[in-house]
Amino acid sequence: MNNVLVYCELTEDNRIADISLELCTKGRQLASQLQGRLQAAVMGNAVNSAAESLFAYGVDDVFVADDSRLSPYRTLPHFNVLSKLIETQKPDIVLFGASSVGRDLAPRIASYLRCGLTADCTSLEIGSHTDLKTQTTYDNILMQMRPAFGGNIIATIVCPETRPQMATVREGVMKKEIFDANYRGTIIPITLDASLDAADKAVKILRREIEEQKVDIKGAQIIVAGGYGMGSKENFELLHQFARLIGGTVGATRAAVDAGFTEGERQIGQTGVTVRPKLYIACGISGAVQHRAGMEQSGKIISINTDPDAPINAIADYTIIGDVMTVIPQFMACYKNNLK
Repeated sequence: MNNVLVYCELTEDNRIADISLELCTKGRQLASQLQGRLQAAVMGNAVNSAAESLFAYGVDDVFVADDSRLSPYRTLPHFNVLSKLIETQKPDIVLFGASSVGRDLAPRIASYLRCGLTADCTSLEIGSHTDLKTQTTYDNILMQMRPAFGGNIIATIVCPETRPQMATVREGVMKKEIFDANYRGTIIPITLDASLDAADKAVKILRREIEEQKVDIKGAQIIVAGGYGMGSKENFELLHQFARLIGGTVGATRAAVDAGFTEGERQIGQTGVTVRPKLYIACGISGAVQHRAGMEQSGKIISINTDPDAPINAIADYTIIGDVMTVIPQFMACYKNNLK
């Protein structure tokens, strides 16, 4: 079947996670190209309301496993239910978020089904592939793109001979868009069998401690990001002052985080979060490909750098050649004057 199945994760308050909604948006496009159905799997306790919310994203069929043994997430119960669902429905494509849950569950499913899996994809498309050895052409297969060799190239990976084609996708690289607020599909309950009892007893959760997210950089509309060129943690405080003034959030490169200039939650790039703000101000950032992969889809990019040949300047809408510690105070003074 040319259907696309999305495994949907739940937040602590039983809402569908943003990464899963992003995958449903992309899955709708893929399913339409394949002339198939978009399906979703929701597993947890009291999840009917969350399942209903998926229809607006173009989901045709929502398979719901509603049982207290499925919440909170544990590997074996979810593996038990999802693997049987895939064997029964035989979707052409199965998508997971590249989260801690998706990275735990997807490899187990792929190993059990003996099919291919591409991790940490940044783009998915339907296309054709020709095997150069056999000269066999495969049409309408999933082209799975992801950075490789330290982010220096973008590799396109295909799994033409096994089904389903499986991929985990990084959060934030795909847009989350409502397909049709009035769209209505079908909720299909999943019948759980006795084998879930054995899976449920394998691991027992004794206690859960959840730390609240301190920084919501992914949803920020204005980001002031600093790189190793900021020089010190003390200099980074200037970016925090600037961000507070203009209603933004501070981000950072991996080099700045590794140097201890700011927290790891603020890291943007291939090994951090992917962001799409309306305005991205890059301060002291050279623009390595690993960092650009996480912010190049920003609405407007302003680069402040002493190096006119810095790679970040190639994708910037505006480039200011100068010392950040001089330019930012001037920015702040002009902004305050314009507010008067």
